[in-house]
Amino acid sequence: MDKVSIVTVDYNQPDVTLELLESLKQQDYDNLEVIVVDNGSKNNSRNRILNLYPETIFIRSEKNLGFAGGNNLGIKKATGKYLFFVNNDTEIPSGTISQLVEAFHQYPDSGAICPVINYYHHPELTQYAGYTPINTLTGRNRAIGYREQVKLENIVEETSFAHGAAMMVPKVVIRDVGMMPENYFLYYEELDWAAHMKTHFYKIRVVKAAYVLHKESVSTGKSSPLKTYFQTRNRILFMRRNFGFMNQLAFYLFFVLLALPKSTLKFLLRGEVDHLKSFLNGVIWNLREPISSVRIGYKYEFLRQ
Repeated sequence: MDKVSIVTVDYNQPDVTLELLESLKQQDYDNLEVIVVDNGSKNNSRNRILNLYPETIFIRSEKNLGFAGGNNLGIKKATGKYLFFVNNDTEIPSGTISQLVEAFHQYPDSGAICPVINYYHHPELTQYAGYTPINTLTGRNRAIGYREQVKLENIVEETSFAHGAAMMVPKVVIRDVGMMPENYFLYYEELDWAAHMKTHFYKIRVVKAAYVLHKESVSTGKSSPLKTYFQTRNRILFMRRNFGFMNQLAFYLFFVLLALPKSTLKFLLRGEVDHLKSFLNGVIWNLREPISSVRIGYKYEFLRQ
């Protein structure tokens, strides 16, 4: 049985992380290695986690390295043939891990394979069952099955992108393409990583019979100026890193003529001045950051075990 390293990143949510660790005890897959990365939390939860789950590998970063940076710390410690990246606010039903590993045996050209992601508090509703391609004009895409009842069935489908809340990646793929790009800090990094995998001729797939439960709210009331900043900044950054001149030109025209005035008007009408500032700062960051620096983002010095 191939070893699977489960990597999860915690930022000020030790109770939620402990619930994930408890769910992992119910797995039917025995050869597991569990890695928790404390990503600069205010209170170090090392003792609390290790007292309850002493077999856990605990890594502490003194500062928040972002989603990719935290996961990259876990990658360096992982010894499994497969690495299963999961958000700490997920719970993993028994059978999910074995189904993902089996999918890699069936499709060895896979760079990343995801389960279906359903909402924990509304398990009949799906958050992710694959992604559509990025629209080269708008710089956006959508999750397949979002807020729908996706039927769990014994099908493995190819899709455009992996979802960072639950994705399994073979170590050999990481050695080939590099670790997660740390340019983004929050949002779009797993899309960029999947795009980079595809340039190395790997496929991205979803196992429709496997699922995880994500504790993210079904409601859309989770917006914040921080989220507005990084989604704006990284939407533009993704286009700069992954598309050619003509696609970028079309995107810039769309953004300047439609997206920019529309978002500005929306935030002004809502009285969301903080969001407007964050939106504009996300745009300005890309104007200041040279293309030579945004192209750099993959770490090829992956430590061989």
